[in-house]
Amino acid sequence: MAENATSRGLDAQGCIEREGSLARVPHAFRPVVAAARDRLLEAFGARLDSAYLYGSVPRGTARVGRSDLDLLIALREEPTDPDREATRALGEAVDKEFPQIDGVGTLLYSRARLLSEPETYDLGWFLACLCTPLLGEDLAEYLPRYRPDSLLARETNGDLALLLPRWRQRIAAAEDTDEARRPLVRFMSRHLVRTGFTLVMPRWNGWTSDLTEMAEAFGTYYPERAEQLRAAAVLGYEPHGDPAVLHSYVDDLGPWLAEEYARVHGIKAPRPD
Repeated sequence: MAENATSRGLDAQGCIEREGSLARVPHAFRPVVAAARDRLLEAFGARLDSAYLYGSVPRGTARVGRSDLDLLIALREEPTDPDREATRALGEAVDKEFPQIDGVGTLLYSRARLLSEPETYDLGWFLACLCTPLLGEDLAEYLPRYRPDSLLARETNGDLALLLPRWRQRIAAAEDTDEARRPLVRFMSRHLVRTGFTLVMPRWNGWTSDLTEMAEAFGTYYPERAEQLRAAAVLGYEPHGDPAVLHSYVDDLGPWLAEEYARVHGIKAPRPD
């Protein structure tokens, strides 16, 4: 494998290397991770199959007071409403106790869902490549190796057209304040940058989770839209609540990106939810 491919998050066989590890967790965030681990065991006990970290904390790039703690929880059974409430309460408690983090984001699924055939190139890939084992058996052992190909692109982000109507509803329902809109700008900016990157991922032939690098890779192939994605990458890290940004996402950049994505990679296979 050529040097440039290896430096782009691929191993010698051209498969995406797993990013992150517990060893990379910055010192300031280690008490947060330890508390989350203990509380997961208390909340779910024997029903917990496995748990993972993802995002900036296990990548070692988290910023004190600015980054959130991201968790993926796999239960032995399908999650119930009480499970979701327990997850919400756990996140709120950890966020309140530790000023190092700015919120806790948690994904909650069953083991069966994560290992199901429809999720192999979506949640399965996410777990195997972007999540760091924290508790229990590592379900990545049951999943294939992944290449940055068109199948992976389609099944990860080929549903933007379905998401845009929901985004418009969220924008309309948000309070008319900078504080209320800022999380939406952050979330939508990141989603669009990642979608733009996976659009070109097979041609770029690699993987990165760095928003700036994602935007630059996209701009190589779509220079006419490059500045829009670069600006979105900046807002993904340092958001403000400008309503014009949100409307540009759902009225211009988002629709264009959804159409181009469908043209190049096709549309993501339907999911039950």
